[in-house]
Amino acid sequence: MSPAWPPAFRWGDRTLVMGILNLTPDSFSDGGRFVAPEAALRRARLLHRQGADLLDLGGQSTRPGAVDVGADVEGARVLPALQAIRAALPSPEAGGPLLSIDTFRAPVAEAALAAGAHWINDVSAGRRDPALLAVVAAAGCPCVLMHSRGDSRTMDGLARYDDVTAEVRQELLRATERALAAGVRPERILWDPGLGFAKSTAHNLALLRHLALLRAEGFPLLVGPSRKRFIGEVLAEPRPRARLWGTAAVCAQAIAAGADVLRVHDVTPVLQTARMADALCRAPVASD
Repeated sequence: MSPAWPPAFRWGDRTLVMGILNLTPDSFSDGGRFVAPEAALRRARLLHRQGADLLDLGGQSTRPGAVDVGADVEGARVLPALQAIRAALPSPEAGGPLLSIDTFRAPVAEAALAAGAHWINDVSAGRRDPALLAVVAAAGCPCVLMHSRGDSRTMDGLARYDDVTAEVRQELLRATERALAAGVRPERILWDPGLGFAKSTAHNLALLRHLALLRAEGFPLLVGPSRKRFIGEVLAEPRPRARLWGTAAVCAQAIAAGADVLRVHDVTPVLQTARMADALCRAPVASD
């Protein structure tokens, strides 16, 4: 069975940092920079040196308006990089990162798990390819169920809520019921509120203020705010790579509300942010 978490790790001990590795030409922030397996491996080595607990490899852009490339193209982007990284970096037991695959397709998930991936991170929570949940169940691996609506072409038009936190909670609970029915073990499930997916800036901010209501359901919570459009709108900053400190502020708020994993591009500054926030929010208070 794939290792579930970093060795000797318990949820609540500290916040994990997941480094993003986009293997696509069209991702909103760093598209095209790491498409070649050699470039992907260099990036993976850097993220590992910076202290990433996990690396999240994705071969299908999910930004608004992205083109759906299909399983064959996605797999051809992901598998060579995954194999190179697995061969070059230490195993998790030896201090290396866990390897997550950002996919909503069962064939890609199955091939990646066979090639040595440890986690599956599904932006559709099993909605777009329900067969992915059976793949996860058979592997016994962790799976991130992220809230979203529609797809890259339609999600912006589906950002309509009366109470965004309550509705995201209900939709994640329904996704969890589907996962459990497919055989996924409850202790292998993580939730992601899906910041930026079918959500306006106001929706994202409301979710961040009330993340504790999602964490109260008992599933570890992954939050991925890195460089996103809503941060740019709040800061009046159109350049994604210039949104680091806004991202760090969101990460600190997420930890205070109970987040367990942060998915980010900029590992070093976010790792520092997480360690300080952990000391403030997680560490027991010393007695006088």
